Amino acid sequence: MSESQEPSLDEQIAAYQREYRDLDPLVEKVVSALGRLNRRMNVAYGRQVAELGISSAEWEVLKHLVLAGAPYRLGPGELAKRLGLTPAAMTHRIDRMAGEGLVTRDRDENNRVRVIVELTDEGRTKWLEAMRMATGFEEDLLQDLSADERGVLGELLIRLLRRVEHAQPDAGGRLTDLD
Repeated sequence: MSESQEPSLDEQIAAYQREYRDLDPLVEKVVSALGRLNRRMNVAYGRQVAELGISSAEWEVLKHLVLAGAPYRLGPGELAKRLGLTPAAMTHRIDRMAGEGLVTRDRDENNRVRVIVELTDEGRTKWLEAMRMATGFEEDLLQDLSADERGVLGELLIRLLRRVEHAQPDAGGRLTDLD
């Protein structure tokens, strides 16, 4: 293995066991594989959205506006909370996205103090294209698993997710801005 090459999971686990004898190799294999899979998937998704001229951070804002449902509006404070960002970081992101035509930022007609961020047609088009690209990637990723295996894997991962969410209920958002 060269210095720049990542060790295989087996090599990594063997090194960990050499240094920490109480390590359960079965647990470490699952956790390390999940970590590597997550990292590689994030890189792949980042490359896909970059092809569309948006960043992963911008994709996250588009996603949360779509999740809010039509008419795809949220306040900047709610967006910041959902993304685990500071208000200042959210303002910076919204400014950039408004400049790119992905969102608009207007005063609430019912409360002139409140600002509303709304998805534009361009933002929705970018979101839809990113979803098309992601769907292809995800189908390819899972191609070797049967429908039953996909179902079992999904249920197992949800059980792990629930365990982490129970143990770390405040860990849903990022603790620092990644822009």
